[in-house]
Amino acid sequence: MATDPIPIAGLKVITIEHNSKTYEFKTLNEAMAWAKELGEFVTIKFNDLEIAGKFGADGITSGKFPNDEPYTWKKRRRQ
Repeated sequence: MATDPIPIAGLKVITIEHNSKTYEFKTLNEAMAWAKELGEFVTIKFNDLEIAGKFGADGITSGKFPNDEPYTWKKRRRQ
């Protein structure tokens, strides 16, 4: 089943939520670059979508981030 691409070009504001604060960006690339540099769990919101995670992490293996930091249910819920 094919899906239509998300019309990123038509976005007016992209927000990132981190530690109960909201930051605004003009492009998704800017938002993702900031989140990756921050290196912490964030939520990016745009077009009624939410992307949550620690950007720059390649994945979770054996319950840990690539830097050996543990990834737990508590970590997901405290953000």
